Amino acid sequence: MKISPFFGVYGAAGCGRGVMPLLRQQIASKGVATDRLVFVDDNPKAVSINGHRVMLYEEFLATTADEHHIVLSIANNRIREQLALRCGECGVKPLSVIAANVVMMDEIKLGEGAVLCPFVTITSNIVIGRHFQANIYSYVEHDCIIGDFVTFAPRVQCNGNVVIEDHVYVGAGAIIKQGHPDSPLIIGRGATIGMGAVVTKSVPAGATVIGNPARIMTGKD
Repeated sequence: MKISPFFGVYGAAGCGRGVMPLLRQQIASKGVATDRLVFVDDNPKAVSINGHRVMLYEEFLATTADEHHIVLSIANNRIREQLALRCGECGVKPLSVIAANVVMMDEIKLGEGAVLCPFVTITSNIVIGRHFQANIYSYVEHDCIIGDFVTFAPRVQCNGNVVIEDHVYVGAGAIIKQGHPDSPLIIGRGATIGMGAVVTKSVPAGATVIGNPARIMTGKD
């Protein structure tokens, strides 16, 4: 007998509580009962949050289901990568969650496990890697390449011809200036863009930049 799949939102903190209603709406449109949808957390603070059970990861795996699907709702991209590896080793399938009002235009390649929150816009000719998270009112303009495990906080403005490498975190309200087709603006691997920063030139790998125009943060900042 076929048993319904089981769905989890990994992370029961603020990020996960924002993703849960989006996933609930997404699976309800496919006729999946909401009791097949739970929070998964390694350090749960409650047994139930906003009407959904909270389970340890081992409990989630032990539930009876033909398939287990999970979306990683953890803003820290390094932890998100660790959890993705953990879930993959256990055969848990990555799940993308896309709000109903997200705008996606032409020729977009979106990697597995994405979270696109309400009012996100992805325009045209864009490649996005695995487990991308774009919070509310963020956008990605044309001809951008975004790596794996990249996080956009709310209202990030990523303009055209930008390359964002793996594990970059972009803070709320940050603006990334448009690059050129033959010379894209590059945000290096593991960089952090501070809240409200205005990025007008490429950022080295691992650097943290703040301010307008954005500058590399030093020990005196």
